[in-house]
Amino acid sequence: MKIAAQVLKFSRQAFYKWLAKPVSNRQSPEEEIICKIRQIHNDDPEFGYQFIADGLHGQGVTISEWHVWRLCSKIQVFSVSARRKPHGKKSGAPLHYDLLKRHFHADTANTAWVTDITEHWTGEGKRYLRAIKDLCAQKIVSYATGERMKSSLTVAALEDAMVKRGEPQSVIVHSDRCSQFASRKFRIALKVYGAKGCWEKVGECGDNAAMDSFFALVQKNVLDRKSCTSRRELSAANTHWIERTYHCKRRQLKLGKLTPNEYETTLKPAASLAA
Repeated sequence: MKIAAQVLKFSRQAFYKWLAKPVSNRQSPEEEIICKIRQIHNDDPEFGYQFIADGLHGQGVTISEWHVWRLCSKIQVFSVSARRKPHGKKSGAPLHYDLLKRHFHADTANTAWVTDITEHWTGEGKRYLRAIKDLCAQKIVSYATGERMKSSLTVAALEDAMVKRGEPQSVIVHSDRCSQFASRKFRIALKVYGAKGCWEKVGECGDNAAMDSFFALVQKNVLDRKSCTSRRELSAANTHWIERTYHCKRRQLKLGKLTPNEYETTLKPAASLAA
């Protein structure tokens, strides 16, 4: 022990002090935060430090985004979708191709759906809304909200839509190229239900205009009219507007000035379309 202390240039007193308490008061809570960071990242590897920070805040951890970035850099935790590709390698083929080509109409129900995610602020923080629209009746067949923009949110909305619509086969599900729709969980869900994934082209934001226009209506008719103090209040406001106003009262020119619910009743053969 004495020789080792001389070689490593520390005193016996310092060694025994470290032996009694190998982790400092500062390191102990930091190690706990690092464990939480690893858990959040393992749950959704697409998360970068900003979403990880949101997840920590949701668990009641008070920490700045800069501090989360420093810890993520320290333990080499990065978003898998944000990592730079090695130079000299060509990117592979896209996971899905654009099957709609901006043709935002379908003659029959459950032929083509469009989907996207949007975020809104409340007094308690962010709330994410993921919705799916049927292009036949322009109806929102499913929507899900959450405090974190995880791939599980996209899967939950897809599963809800499939159950409500009787699990139709070969539905085109069009989305943008964000990591949640490229995730392994979502791709497995598409395969399980026999749906066809469909992506907008790179840099062509207009390819998902059908959903962008719907979210613009939500912003104008719900969020711009009232500031929500809680996430629950925002979710209730969204649900009320979609179910009571958009589906039942808002008449659309492309539907012959019918509402989405009225238009679905005119479809033949009459299908059992829930919600």
